[in-house]
Amino acid sequence: MKGVNALGNQVAVDLYECETELNDIAFIREALKRAARAGKATIVAENFHQFAPQGVSGVLIIAESHIAVHTWPEFAYAAVDVFTCGTTVDAMAIKESLEKDLRAGRVTVEETKRGLIRAPVPKAYPKAESTS
Repeated sequence: MKGVNALGNQVAVDLYECETELNDIAFIREALKRAARAGKATIVAENFHQFAPQGVSGVLIIAESHIAVHTWPEFAYAAVDVFTCGTTVDAMAIKESLEKDLRAGRVTVEETKRGLIRAPVPKAYPKAESTS
C-alpha cells in the first residue's frame, strides 16, 4: 500500500533437525545472546526457563524489541521469534548465527510487517544500554 510504513518487523525462524543439545539452558542462552550480538541488537534484559522433562524457553529483551526461543529437544526443533523496530537489527544475521550454533539441518523463515501506519517511521530508535 502506497504511503504505508511498518512500525515493526517480525521474523519467525523454524530450525529443524538440530544436532545440538536443545535441553541445555546455558547453551541456549549463550546461543541466543551470540545471535543477538551478530544481528547488532542491544540486549537490555533476559529470562530463560527449563521445562521438565525437557525444553527451554527464553527471551532477550532488546532495545529494538525482543528475540524469543522455545525448544523441543524430542523433535530436534527450535522456534525463534525476532521482533524488531527500526532498521538497525539484522534479523537474517540472527537466523544465520542460530542456524550455525544449533547445527540445524533445515530452516524456514517467515517475515511479517507489523503496525502498518500512514506516517513516516524513524530510521532508528534511541539505543538503550546493553547488559551483554
